[in-house]
Amino acid sequence: MYEWLKDYRKLEDEIAYIEFNLERSERELKRWESGDLSGVKLTAESDGAQLEESIERIKKELLHKRADLQSLISLIGTFRGLENKILYKKYIEGKTLVSIADELNRSPNYIYNKHAQMMRMMEYAHEYRLT
Repeated sequence: MYEWLKDYRKLEDEIAYIEFNLERSERELKRWESGDLSGVKLTAESDGAQLEESIERIKKELLHKRADLQSLISLIGTFRGLENKILYKKYIEGKTLVSIADELNRSPNYIYNKHAQMMRMMEYAHEYRLT
C-alpha cells in the first residue's frame, strides 16, 4: 500500500546523497587545481587524476535520478482518492495537514485522523513484511 511514497522517499534520499557526493568531489578537485594539493604531482592512476571523469559520472547519475523523481511525481499526481491526495500534498508538496484540510474542504481533525490511520496502516504493512 502506498509503495509510491516509499519510492519517492528513497529517490529523494538517493538524490541528496548524490548531491553531497558531487559537492565533495568538486571541492576535492578545487584542492588539486588551486588549493593545498596543487603542487602534488599526479599519476594517471591516482584518485586526483580521475576526479573530472568521476564528477561527470556523478552529474549524469544525478540527472537520471532527478528525471526519475519527476516521472514519479507526475505519475503520483494522477492517483485518485482522498488518501492519495493527502499523502501527495503532505509529502510531495510539503503542505501541513491544516492547509490540506482547508484545500479539500474537510475539517483539520478529519484530515489529521485520516493521515494517522494511513501511517498506522503503512507501518503495519511494513512490519508484516519483515516477519
